[in-house]
Amino acid sequence: MLIEKIEEYYIKRNLNCAETMLSAANDVYQLGLDKNALKMAAGFGGGMYVGSTCGALAGGIMVIGRLFVEDNAHGSPKLKGLVREFLQRYHEKMGEVNCANLKAKYYKGEVRCLDVVKEAGIILDEIIRRELNSTKGTE
Repeated sequence: MLIEKIEEYYIKRNLNCAETMLSAANDVYQLGLDKNALKMAAGFGGGMYVGSTCGALAGGIMVIGRLFVEDNAHGSPKLKGLVREFLQRYHEKMGEVNCANLKAKYYKGEVRCLDVVKEAGIILDEIIRRELNSTKGTE
């Protein structure tokens, strides 16, 4: 379901990668973010507009934070491991985490970096579902 929402937001609504990840996840995982909160992802597109870390990854990290931070990062022992796993798995699959390099490899005309964003969504969804299922088993 996350991948379908990613396609909707990225292609049909023309959002950038970070906006797409956060908006799609907001719908799928019911994060409760309003339109103003979603706007915070805008500046992370295009690798923060300097070709740095991919906006899809930045958006994914925002989602991980929203779901798994208790009060703050330092008080959330799982956060560091989940973010590292997300980035490492993405790097293993795509060979890069920086926007400029990903764009050079994967950018495709009208659909832009859809494959890049979808791959981030696949990995993010696997991590989130695993973690939410493991949490349910301990309640």
